[in-house]
Amino acid sequence: MKIGILTSGGDCPGLNAVIRGAVLKGIKVYGQEFVGFRDGWRGVVEGDIMDLPRQSVRGISKQGGTILGTSRTNPFEGNGGPEVIKAHMDRLGIDAIIAIGGEGTLAAARRLTDAGLNIVGVPKTVDNDLDATDYTFGFDTAVQIATEAIDRLRTTGESHHRCMVAEVMGRHVGWIALHAGMATGAHAILIPEQATSLEQIATWVNEAHERGRAPLVVVAEGFVPDHQDSPHSERGLDAFGRPRLGGIGEQLAPQIEAMTGIETRATVLGHIQRGGVPSAFDRVLATRLGMAAIDSVVEQRWGTMVSLNGTEIEHVPFEEALGNLKTVPQHRYDEAAILFG
Repeated sequence: MKIGILTSGGDCPGLNAVIRGAVLKGIKVYGQEFVGFRDGWRGVVEGDIMDLPRQSVRGISKQGGTILGTSRTNPFEGNGGPEVIKAHMDRLGIDAIIAIGGEGTLAAARRLTDAGLNIVGVPKTVDNDLDATDYTFGFDTAVQIATEAIDRLRTTGESHHRCMVAEVMGRHVGWIALHAGMATGAHAILIPEQATSLEQIATWVNEAHERGRAPLVVVAEGFVPDHQDSPHSERGLDAFGRPRLGGIGEQLAPQIEAMTGIETRATVLGHIQRGGVPSAFDRVLATRLGMAAIDSVVEQRWGTMVSLNGTEIEHVPFEEALGNLKTVPQHRYDEAAILFG
């Protein structure tokens, strides 16, 4: 059997570990042959591939990014579509595709599976927002990177007696903000799941300042203050029609300063959270998911993705992963909020 692998959407620490796990198990256990599609769905639509022999994945689990390249190409737009992709697969002798990606990638994979293509998925997102899996690889690394960066912001904030606002990724969920904020002892954590007033934010900042602390606010890029209707977005839409979020930290900083009189600075961590080497946890999880994806292919579990349930790897339909965002539950926010101010 010849299997094509693609990585699509935003890059993420652990992608190469998935590729390595799939290729090694597929070759060693099942004698399969592998190719990689270059730059995500673009390579699938154009039939642009590279061979993936065993030596091509040697030592790559510790590397960030993806050796295959990625893009936000929509496989149904332009010259794409299931007929075009099927023709390329037939021409290249590819029997199945392992699609590694987030919500947009897996939604496209689901549509292509419904059209008759043999596809299985591996969930990927630093945001940890995919349902039907407890954790996605890349999240642990993103939190660690954010934590280290925020620790550094605290020292400069304390030196200048400033309030520091750190904006982290997460799209429409607050998992990175929650974990990084708790890890760094933030005085306020602002997430999309909790509409919070500027007055409440100012109260938390003032409480910390009155105790002689340099206030620290961690805000998720998708946070919506209670006086706004939607997340701050000034960068247009991505290839799947979703708003590109970001900039809420810069919007909040002058408002906090005006309400508290405390000099306030904002830092957007941005893409640094997706770069660099993956953590040990993410390397192990990604490798296990890649190996499990091979089992999905062998067992012809088309239209499913591998997922983490507790400590075990399971196979779940795309529908379970795509039905709802996995948001921060109220009780998780409430336990963090005890530490605010």
